[in-house]
Amino acid sequence: MNSIGWIVGHLAWQEQRYLLHRPQGIMLRQDIQTEFTTGAPMTTPSLAKTLAAWRTITKATDPFLDQLTTDKLLVDVPLNGKKSGQTQGSAIRRLTYHYWYHIGEIQAIRQQLRDNPLPIYVGNIEGKAPYRPE
Repeated sequence: MNSIGWIVGHLAWQEQRYLLHRPQGIMLRQDIQTEFTTGAPMTTPSLAKTLAAWRTITKATDPFLDQLTTDKLLVDVPLNGKKSGQTQGSAIRRLTYHYWYHIGEIQAIRQQLRDNPLPIYVGNIEGKAPYRPE
């Protein structure tokens, strides 16, 4: 079973990959790139370590995300310096779905570690975070 620390590190890798490295050429944390890339050996890192890296990386992505426009979401995100066929918008969609997948894993781990059940519904999303058009 994946540790929560590994999952958070892997999500940090995804954020760095799709929002820093590929579109901007920024490799903020080489250790995250090496340890959590797809195909890397499985580890059980500390949650504190990977959460700190995730926070550093996600904070660094905010300016990039803030400047995105519809046109910029349609730009190809290069892979190894070459056209990839993946747009920035598709990369962000993949990243979002990746989060949902791993959040499910984290919920499963938490349920196995606890006696009492965890909430299973998002709650009052319409009241707290309703859809707002652009």
